[in-house]
Amino acid sequence: MQAFIPAAGLGTRLRPLTDQRPKALVEILGTPLLKITIDNLTRQGVSKIVVNVHHFAQLVCDYLHQHSWNAEVIVSDERDLLLDTGGGLKKAANLFTSNEPIIIHNVDVLSAIELNKMLQIHYEKKSIATLAVSQRQSSRFLLFDTEGNLTGWTNTKTKEYLWVNPDNDNQTYSQMAFSGITIIEPKLLDLLPPANKPYPIIPAYLNIAKHHRISQFQHNAEDWIDVGTPERLQQAELWMKQHELTFN
Repeated sequence: MQAFIPAAGLGTRLRPLTDQRPKALVEILGTPLLKITIDNLTRQGVSKIVVNVHHFAQLVCDYLHQHSWNAEVIVSDERDLLLDTGGGLKKAANLFTSNEPIIIHNVDVLSAIELNKMLQIHYEKKSIATLAVSQRQSSRFLLFDTEGNLTGWTNTKTKEYLWVNPDNDNQTYSQMAFSGITIIEPKLLDLLPPANKPYPIIPAYLNIAKHHRISQFQHNAEDWIDVGTPERLQQAELWMKQHELTFN
């Protein structure tokens, strides 16, 4: 398997911790988020990992080069322009092999999700992309039809909706919170817009879902935690202890 770790972001929610270092090198129990993510991926069979960089890019590059990994780790450099997840993935497209799925795993989430089970569902549904989701509190939700296919997105605070098919006014759907982990087929990379400007990935998925199956993988909400704020970092320390430091 191969993977993409979006690690280029400014980490604004983690300030002041990210004033002098990138989000990827913020630590939990003495271990940087980037190492936790890489170790989790390699433990589950990933042999090639692409990491994009922008904010304090050299610190990330130095960290990667100063350590040994159980996988080939390649940097996609966005120092000239931060491209958001969609643009960053497109820019890195030529760094992936074309014959195996790509796991996209945000650097600011910790997960005990069994990726091989997610991959099995991905294959069974013959999806171009499979999104890890769970039922939990959030202000933003992915929307899925009765067959578990992506049909839209909403922000419940702003009442904004984005639809795969805007003309369908009577859609039956369920709301699921996205967990920042996706499995995609390499051919999806060809369907993304050019990486000449930044763009988010979710609207791109919605556009692709007009003609290709994008499905969900539901997991237990307790097997996942977002660490995007200093408060959540403290909760993540307890989470890792409860999971017996699985990723060390």
